[in-house]
Amino acid sequence: MEKWKVLLVDDEREFTAALAERLALRGMDARTAASGEEALRLLETDPPHIVVSDVMMPGLGGIELLKRIQERHPGVRVILLTGMSYAFDVQEGKRLGAFACLMKPLNISELIKTIHEAVAEVGEQ
Repeated sequence: MEKWKVLLVDDEREFTAALAERLALRGMDARTAASGEEALRLLETDPPHIVVSDVMMPGLGGIELLKRIQERHPGVRVILLTGMSYAFDVQEGKRLGAFACLMKPLNISELIKTIHEAVAEVGEQ
């Protein structure tokens, strides 16, 4: 079975580095990007199965990144993360096609379960 490619996007580098390690321990190919712009460049060269992105980032935030992924890479599933409990972010993300919206602080078990569900959906297509 092919390793699932997961791109973690967050301006908090320590967070994505720690999360990438935890996903790697579970057999996933986890890569990181520190901005929405960097994530778009990586999507062009080596698209992942799943993008896990923070909503609030300087420059290109998670909602705009989601829109661009939907336009250019419709087969990639996006999971949004937010540290703010703004219902707008969750509703807007779902309206735009996010696979899921999870709250920070992140429950790693919930993220793993959501990634599994997203990959299963990709496999059904």
